[in-house]
Amino acid sequence: MPYKIAGIDVHKKVLMVVVLDASTPEEKAERRRFPTMPSEIRRLLIWLREQGVEEAVMESTAQYWRSVWLELEPYMRLHLAHAFSNRAPRGRKHDFKDAERLVRRLIAKELILSFVPDGEQRTWRSLTRMKLQLTRDRVRLQNPIECLLEEMRIKLSIVVSDLLGASGLRMLRALATGETDPKKLAQFGDARLRCTEEQLVDALTGRVQPMQRAMLGLQLERLQLIDRQIAELNRMIAQAMKPHQEAVMRLAEVPGFGVDSAQPIIAEVGVQASTFPSAAELTSWGPVPEKTKALKRTTAVAPPRAINICAGC
Repeated sequence: MPYKIAGIDVHKKVLMVVVLDASTPEEKAERRRFPTMPSEIRRLLIWLREQGVEEAVMESTAQYWRSVWLELEPYMRLHLAHAFSNRAPRGRKHDFKDAERLVRRLIAKELILSFVPDGEQRTWRSLTRMKLQLTRDRVRLQNPIECLLEEMRIKLSIVVSDLLGASGLRMLRALATGETDPKKLAQFGDARLRCTEEQLVDALTGRVQPMQRAMLGLQLERLQLIDRQIAELNRMIAQAMKPHQEAVMRLAEVPGFGVDSAQPIIAEVGVQASTFPSAAELTSWGPVPEKTKALKRTTAVAPPRAINICAGC
């Protein structure tokens, strides 16, 4: 009985598609070229279904595979191959041959296949990765702010452990809005600061130019925007993962973890770890914190399955 498999060589503007019968791979393959505009991808789906294709494999080329994947996903089994595992001999790059090689190597089980989660988990992953990027942007803002303070000859970061913490931000905002008296600026500090009032006043005694104050205000506006976006993402993540809140809270109870660590881990590996053949592969997947290594000791995984995992997508 014929079992048709499609190989798709993905480019930004064009798709090179080859269809082979897995039961008779020696026969000539069907070949077709499709542009990557939305209407053409829908036409690709129609053609693949007319050909009786039940399975398709494509390379993880940049992000261009995503629209093809989303269009085909409801109708056939899909595989995302690591590009390195389908590499052609040097000097022999041919698009249709690359697509055909994908199918033949899939049949021979020679491809490294990426793990692509279902639609719900992909939503979680997009939200938590965006939050991670914004958190990194917030940390990076500290360098230009501290550079400005050095130019103002203000040494706030010496006496305040977290420059962008609550006390630090109150003093910075007061400075940006025109307050220059060190004693009045020091009053915005929290009583729990690990420094004396004299040390804080001394650190805040500088020479502030109007341009520097304006630049500090712009940096604080960026910081405020990032904080608002992180708060909105926290709300969206909590809403998206609400059906699995029990799993989030159970993972958050691991020593050293918390909700902020548990959410991205579940977004990357799923509510169940059974997709991954071993704890080592589970902890190597995805851009999750170093705390994830604790899963080697705390997470039970299912017996190995015939699947290779890589973080190529």
